[in-house]
Amino acid sequence: LEILVTILNMNDNSPVFKQTNLTKVVPEDTKVNATIVAREDLSASDADLDIIFYELTTIVVGTDGYFAIKGVNNPEIYLQKTLDYEKFNSTTLVLYARDRPVGSTDTTYTATTTINIFIEEVDTKPPWFLPCTFINTDKSICISSPYTGRVNISEMSTEPLILEPGPIYAIDPDYTLNEKIVYSIVGGDTDKVFSVDADTGNLTMNKLATSPDSYLLQVMATQVNNIQKYSIASVEIKVINKSNHAPYFESRIYNGTVFVGLAPRSFVFQAGDLSRPLMITAVDDDFPNV
Repeated sequence: LEILVTILNMNDNSPVFKQTNLTKVVPEDTKVNATIVAREDLSASDADLDIIFYELTTIVVGTDGYFAIKGVNNPEIYLQKTLDYEKFNSTTLVLYARDRPVGSTDTTYTATTTINIFIEEVDTKPPWFLPCTFINTDKSICISSPYTGRVNISEMSTEPLILEPGPIYAIDPDYTLNEKIVYSIVGGDTDKVFSVDADTGNLTMNKLATSPDSYLLQVMATQVNNIQKYSIASVEIKVINKSNHAPYFESRIYNGTVFVGLAPRSFVFQAGDLSRPLMITAVDDDFPNV
């Protein structure tokens, strides 16, 4: 008597990950599509020799869409979107391994592993001159307005020039790195009338300004650790005649006449001469021809 026995492989084992928790440090400037966690580090095994189906999720709000897996049967994690340390510096991913496709009505066993991702800030941004205005919603680009100041013609100032909207100042927007910044004049000062302090950004005079023409300086802020990280700001210095006299009114008292019931913005006339509007004038002896 020959008895043939067939043993059926039942689905009675869960998938198993090599590690149920792992950590990866990812530089901020990692290229899109780069591998973050290799397939061999994430592949689950199954004693039933079932095909494993994977699904990746994130549990940190605002970090969805940055990381993905190569496919439903390939758990390799890759970068799907450019990172920005200012947006978030860490996230937690959960990788599911199932021995049946999602939605299957068959008995399904599931395993999970947790991947902790820490973003490492990298020197990605050039200096920003302050004050500046953000021009995009994620606040990654900040544009400064020109600085302005004035000097008196043929007069030497020994103090740092007062500028608007404030002194020349730049920061490293990669805040945790905060690289040292130095300043220099790179244009608009062919006669070397001005100099800028490399460390403070204070603008001073080397000699007299003898021309009434304005100076349009180009000041560069450069990171010491990388000269390719730089920004340029415009500084307009207006050359004016020194004021030696205060303005004054031509008359100490002005008399005028108005009529009851006049509409707003109606003329006030000179007292005694209703044909001539009242004129109030001031003069300045620094400008005799004006």
